[in-house]
Amino acid sequence: MGTRFLLFLMRAMAPLPLAWVRALGTLLGWVLYGIVASRRHVVQANLRLCFPHLDAAQVRALSRRVFVRVAQAWLDRSWLWHGSPITVRARLKITGATNQLTGSGPVVIFAPHFVGMDAGGTALMQQLSLHITTIYTNQSNKVVDAWIREGRQRFGAITLFGRIDGVKAIVTSLRHGEPLYLLPDMNFGPQESLFVPFYGISAATVPSLSRFARLGRAKVVPVVTRMTTEGYEVQVFPAWENFPTNDLVADTAFMNARLQTYIDTMPDQYYWVHKRFKDRPPGEPAIY
Repeated sequence: MGTRFLLFLMRAMAPLPLAWVRALGTLLGWVLYGIVASRRHVVQANLRLCFPHLDAAQVRALSRRVFVRVAQAWLDRSWLWHGSPITVRARLKITGATNQLTGSGPVVIFAPHFVGMDAGGTALMQQLSLHITTIYTNQSNKVVDAWIREGRQRFGAITLFGRIDGVKAIVTSLRHGEPLYLLPDMNFGPQESLFVPFYGISAATVPSLSRFARLGRAKVVPVVTRMTTEGYEVQVFPAWENFPTNDLVADTAFMNARLQTYIDTMPDQYYWVHKRFKDRPPGEPAIY
C-alpha cells in the first residue's frame, strides 16, 4: 500500500514546474543525508578514497550534494515517466557527436552511473528514435519493478535483458543494429570482475564493455548525462579509437581512467551511494 501511494505521488508531481520538483529533491536529499547513516558512511568512504585532497568538511559538503542530486534525479522520474512528451523533450538536450549513434554499424553506448542515467536513455529513444537494448536487474519490490520497466519502455524503443539471459542474446541484438546501453561501472562481485585502478584504488570492475564491443564487432560511444537547471544535457562523445584491444585488463583500466575524467567535471552527480569498493583483492582490508 505504501509503495503504491508513493508512486501515486510521483505521478501527481509530473505537471509541477521543474524548480518545484528540484526544491522537493533538495529537501528529500537533506533528510536522507541526516537519517540514512549507513549510506552516508558509504558515500563519505568513497569520497575520501577517491578525493584524498579534500578535508573532512569538504567531504561532508560534497556528500550532502550527492544525496541531493540522487534525490532530485529520483523525483525527476515523475515527469520523465509521467509528464507530457512535449515537457520531456523540452527538458532533455542532446549535444555532441550524435552521428556516432545514428550511423551504420554496431554501437555499444558506455553510459556511466551518473544520476541522470535514466534521463539519458529516455532522450536517446525519444529524440533520436533509437531502439536500444540494456541489461536490467530485477527489483525485489514487484510494484516498483513494474513501474521502472514501464517508465524505461515509455517511448517503446528499448529491450530489457536480464542478467540471466546470457551473452548470446545481447550480442545477437547488437549485431542486428540495436545499440547496447551499457552501465558497467559498478561492483558486481569478484567472480565477474577484474581488479583494475579506479582513482588509484584497486576496484572490482566488470570487463563487459570490452567484451561486448569485441563480440559484437562494435564501436564504443560514451554518453554522459548532466543534470542542469533546465533539465538534463545528454552529451555524446566521439567513439573511442583503438578500442577494444585484445587485452581485457588494459581495456577495463582504460574505461575507468576515462570515467574518472567525466566524474571530475561533476563529482556530485556520480552514484557514490554504491559500494564501489565492496570487494577487495586478497589480503587488502575492507573499506566499509
